[in-house]
Order: sequence, then structure tokens, then C-alpha cells
Amino acid sequence: MTSDDPHAVLGRLLLGLAAAAAVAAAAFRARTLTAAGAAAATVVGGASVAAGWDWGAVLIAFFVASVALSRMGHARKQLLGGGLVAKGGPRDAAQVLANGGAFALCALACALQRSPVWYAAGAGGLAAATADTWGTEVGMLSSATPRSIVSGRVVPPGTSGGITAAGTLASVAGALFIAIATRAAGWPAAAAWSALIGGFAGATADSIIGATLQARRWCGRCQAATERLVHTCGIPTTEAGGLAWLGNDAVNVAATVAGALVGVATALAAGQRVA
Repeated sequence: MTSDDPHAVLGRLLLGLAAAAAVAAAAFRARTLTAAGAAAATVVGGASVAAGWDWGAVLIAFFVASVALSRMGHARKQLLGGGLVAKGGPRDAAQVLANGGAFALCALACALQRSPVWYAAGAGGLAAATADTWGTEVGMLSSATPRSIVSGRVVPPGTSGGITAAGTLASVAGALFIAIATRAAGWPAAAAWSALIGGFAGATADSIIGATLQARRWCGRCQAATERLVHTCGIPTTEAGGLAWLGNDAVNVAATVAGALVGVATALAAGQRVA
């Protein structure tokens, strides 16, 4: 393992923060990020570039694709699942950190101590966030009825743990997208396999945790299941199952960590040396 020159790392960090701030400001003006979300994105982007501009490029690929998919069929998604999903509209700081935090930490670790393991972990973690995002966004637009990944029962569109064939294929495509992005950025082939396998594994873990452990709530006025603390009708909701502290953002963190760990295991299984 080798270490980068500390001055080079600091220089990339400062330039990365400046570049990320510009992108985040544009996203804030486009109403894809809240003010806090833009601040968090600046930190995540700057930390990623500290490891190299290739890390920043992979992160930008994730962000641009995710924003594009979130805007596709937005009105229909709001109509189908707006009252169920925990959050809608611009992404806040918690959402940004939940999806990109693991990648940023891997980047910082790689900047301090170069090792193939950090490329594998970063690829797997970000691919998990991408696969989950693509699966959710495309699955919400599917004409097929979603079913719980655990019980197989029909669930409303937008329900955590609900899957469709289209959403599952989109998850695979999302993981493949990051795999291709890492190769385009010059990362080792093992990192691409880490993205493909770790990404899909992380997204699957997200669905399983969402279906079994994630907090569920109920609106008494609308007689409807939801993930919101206050329903769209304006009435506070009550606990209806799962772990009260385990919200969607926490599940996303677990998914990206799972993706990173599976990514590392994939790279090692492929014969990639840690040092």
C-alpha cells in the first residue's frame, strides 16, 4: 500500500470542495437539493475528489443519472406513492449522506492509504445506492403490481420492500452503470465486478430490511399505511410496526455498507490483493 503526498490530498480536497459547491448550488437552484442537502453534497463531493478526480467523476455519474430518473414521471410517482414515502421533493442532507456517505469515507481512506480494497468498497457502496435508486424510480412507474420481497403479498406502490420485475431489472442496470463508470474512470476490473455484485446485493438488502425492520406508520384519518410522521392530510401518524428508529435513510446507510462489504468480498474472491 502507498500513501499520497499530504499536500496533494489537501489540494484536491480544496478544489473538490469548490467544484462540488458549484454543482450543489446548481442543484439547489434546480430544486433537486435542499439547502442542507447542497451543503452535504459539497462535503461528500469534496471528500471524494480528495482521492482523485476519478472518484469525483464516478460520483457525478451517480448524481446526474439519479436526478434524471427521479424527474422521469414525477407527477405519476407523486400520485401513486406521494402519501406513502417518507420524503418527497428535493433531497435533504440525510438522504445525501445516506447514499453517498460510504463512498466519501472510502475515498478519504483511499486518499490516506492507497489500496484496491477502497476502490472495491467505494464501487460496491455507490452501486448499491444507484441500484436502489434506479429500482425505486423505475419500479414506481411500472404497470405491474408490486409485491413484498419477503412475503410475496401485493403492496401499494412505493412501499419499502415492494418489488416489480421492471424495478429489479433497473436495479441490475444501476449496478452495471456504476461498474461501467468505474472502468471508464480507470479503476481496476475487480472494482467493476464489486460494483455489479455488491450493488445488486446492497439493493436487495435494502428491500429485505425495508420489508421487515423499517419503521411503519399509519394515518388514522386516511386509513392508510405510510412512512411519514405527518401524513399528507396534515394529521400526525402512529407507529404500526418495525423499529421506530429505523427510517428509510438508516436503511439506505445499511444498504450502502452491505454493498461495500460485498464489493470487497467480490474483489478478494476475484483474486484482487488488498495491498
